[in-house]
Amino acid sequence: MAANDRDTHDQAFLRIDHLTKDFDGYKAVNDVSLDIAKGEIFALLGSSGCGKSTLLRMLAGLEKPSEGTIVLAGKDLAKLPPYERPMNMMFQNYALFPHLSVWENIAFGLKRASMPRDQLGQRVEAMLKLVQLEKFAKRKPHQLSGGQQQRVALARSLARQPQLLLLDEPLGALDKKLREETQIELVNIIEQVGVTCVMVTHDQEEAMTMASRIAIMSEGRFLQVGAPAEIYEAPATRFVADFIGNVNLMDGKVEVDAPDHAVIAGADCKHFVAHGISGSVGTRVSVALRPEKIHLSRKPPEDAFNTVQGTIKELSYFGSFTVYQLELPSGARLKISQANVQRQREDALTWGDQVWAHWSRTAHVVLMQ
Repeated sequence: MAANDRDTHDQAFLRIDHLTKDFDGYKAVNDVSLDIAKGEIFALLGSSGCGKSTLLRMLAGLEKPSEGTIVLAGKDLAKLPPYERPMNMMFQNYALFPHLSVWENIAFGLKRASMPRDQLGQRVEAMLKLVQLEKFAKRKPHQLSGGQQQRVALARSLARQPQLLLLDEPLGALDKKLREETQIELVNIIEQVGVTCVMVTHDQEEAMTMASRIAIMSEGRFLQVGAPAEIYEAPATRFVADFIGNVNLMDGKVEVDAPDHAVIAGADCKHFVAHGISGSVGTRVSVALRPEKIHLSRKPPEDAFNTVQGTIKELSYFGSFTVYQLELPSGARLKISQANVQRQREDALTWGDQVWAHWSRTAHVVLMQ
């Protein structure tokens, strides 16, 4: 264990150790281990059925692990029922009581915990101020927007000051524009309170925007755990590269593998990579290249590596950027994303144009197949 890994392990606030959930021979969660620091916002990201919700339910006590342990702040949670665990869970549908006002919804859990009346009132008012809903205290949930309902649910989850906040698709019920606006707002509230948070989402942008670290899950396992930039720029597997954002995956064979560089021979070009890959000559690999890291030009670049000529077959304008699909000599398609930095261009590229695509020697990642 490296020194920095040992430090993270020693400082873990939430420790998941060899956790498994077996449903009659099907392992929904398969021997996962994870350390989460105090105050961290951590995202479990993956497609439907990957095991992320099952893992969250085990943390909440709604599912009993088949194997493994869950330790929070040094305390083993295995034998504690959900209502005795120092955590709250916020669901996608918010589960607000329609017949209660905003004030009463936030106060509900505090009343069940028998909090003294004067303290209860102060806590509810503090939560209303935190989520900026003081003016809506007497309204019923149906009188609020989706974003306001989401903030009520968050305030209710935070009212009892949990050590751990669990979020299950927290913004899934909101439309795209409101979801984007609410992401930063939600992070600011969580960070202001200082609560440790584990969230489940299938939305890549949501995880990348909100979380300090992400675990990519597939078939009950963690494929990669790291900061958003690390996972996007240096995916560990072909699955991760393809799952996060848009990517061009080009197959090839290793021609050169030196300590400081490698050359991969593909169907349409030769890739020069500015680092070694610890692979033997002839090994089949995949080259992962993000569309925004590719440049287009009408003239061939000087470097013979990392360049290919093709024909523009598709063009999609998105305002701030344009996506081109280039048909290569092999028949494969290369996706390129170019920022629209000029309002109008006389030499704008269009359908049918013959162009050159090229990229730097540090733009791509080599993945073993």
